[in-house]
Amino acid sequence: MIAPFLWILLTGFFAGQIMGKLKIPPLVGMILCGIGLGAQGLNVLPEQFLTASDDLRTIAVMVILAKAGLGLDKEKLIQQGSVALRLGFLPAACEMLVVAIAALTLFQFDLPTGLLLGCVLAAESPAVIVPGMIYLKTKGWGVKKGIPDAILTGSALSDVLVLLVFNLLIHFLSQSGADSIIQLGPITLTPIQYLPFQVLLQILGGIIVGLIAAKGINLILKSKRWAKTITQSTLITACIALLVITLSSQLSFFSGYLAVMTLGFCLVSHNPPLARQLRQGFDSLWAIAQIILFVLLGASIQLNVLESTLIPGVAILIIGTVIGRGLGWYLATLGSNWTRNERIYLLAGNSAKATVQAAIGAIPLSLGLPGGDIILALSALSILITAPIGAWAIPFFARRLLSKDAIDPTKVTVEHNAHSLVAVSNSQNALIVLKKAAEQARQTNGQLTVLHVEAEAGNIAIAQLQDWVKIHLNDIQHRWVVQTGEPLQQIIQTAADFKVNQIIIGQSHNDIERKPLSEKLLRQKHSVATLVIPRDSF
Repeated sequence: MIAPFLWILLTGFFAGQIMGKLKIPPLVGMILCGIGLGAQGLNVLPEQFLTASDDLRTIAVMVILAKAGLGLDKEKLIQQGSVALRLGFLPAACEMLVVAIAALTLFQFDLPTGLLLGCVLAAESPAVIVPGMIYLKTKGWGVKKGIPDAILTGSALSDVLVLLVFNLLIHFLSQSGADSIIQLGPITLTPIQYLPFQVLLQILGGIIVGLIAAKGINLILKSKRWAKTITQSTLITACIALLVITLSSQLSFFSGYLAVMTLGFCLVSHNPPLARQLRQGFDSLWAIAQIILFVLLGASIQLNVLESTLIPGVAILIIGTVIGRGLGWYLATLGSNWTRNERIYLLAGNSAKATVQAAIGAIPLSLGLPGGDIILALSALSILITAPIGAWAIPFFARRLLSKDAIDPTKVTVEHNAHSLVAVSNSQNALIVLKKAAEQARQTNGQLTVLHVEAEAGNIAIAQLQDWVKIHLNDIQHRWVVQTGEPLQQIIQTAADFKVNQIIIGQSHNDIERKPLSEKLLRQKHSVATLVIPRDSF
């Protein structure tokens, strides 16, 4: 089993990196890599490994759902609660119905089989949508109205509905449950009549189980202090989240996907410091999990069954998205404070398909149901078309259709390029400034540009400074720069040249100018923040 993992991780990583350098979503490279490694290409992934791929995908989906929950904002969800709930039901329901009606003509399906196809195509992909919405939250696109939070929550609820209807239709079409009845106290119901109760039960059960799991994690990690590092905390939380999803497959009273998102959301509300640590841990897990997820998605795609269904398949995807989901998006945002551009953005931010299609697309064929081969082919086609387009469109159209608002760093892990300019002189104070700058760089994983300005060229008294830089910045990415001229001008110019975020300088007097250089720098009108190390630190 080691060799397949090496193939997946190494080739998937480099394929993603190459696509990223070409300004193409990395998942495109990973999916193509999976196609090349699978039965359609080199066929280097053994059958027993592909049999276990569903479990590996489950782990990856758990990671991305936990990331989604840890990034949700309670205030924004309250603000957009009605829209989030409607996004969880109306777009998927409308797409299911429109696809089912179109399939009656395009593929001569009967209505139940058409609805089964609609379920497969209507499911939204957490593997594409969740990273996209978290990206919007880290950049501030649409966060004032809570648009990313509404889409995240709606996507999770939507998949609950789709999976329930899918299982009901599979049960019905396989004839094992066509004539079955369900006794609910004194009331007798058919499976279709019982569906609304089951959806409600799964949602309420998922919320309750997620809340209990979050309280358990909080008790283990903080009250009992079993974990002492971020890695240990992430490991315990991931195992509990995976246990929740595993139990949900055995117990039908709650949704495991929704429970994991609720778990993360409750941790943000009850213990923000722990949630911040877990965000860092799950970010690291996702770096590996996404490679496994998308490479295995590619390996599961059967290109040889696409040829005969390509044109009608593309047509039904367009009809389902534009007409079906378009109607659902309109009804979901009707009467809300969303602008026209924000509603249009749902086409880019809420249409990607990948994970669920890979998980359920082959089930009808494996059960020998009529139309199973077409359903499998269209699920593969939906992945190949919508996953790459969705990953590209989410950030691309956000910049054009959404407003950019203030970022809340308590809800997301904000990635930034921490690059500081450290201005040092020949005095003993330079050592203190270097140590302070090094401490800050280690906390932010940043880099430093160390600048020394000489009054004239050829001064050899800077050897001690260079030694200090080598000793104290040995574990930090840094560069050493020596300039000649007026210190104030050289500091500002070097900061502009290297595009630094901050200038760090000691509060020492400049004997020539008879004024503190730090005071003069603070008076300048430039866009770079300045940190002055106070005299009492020396």
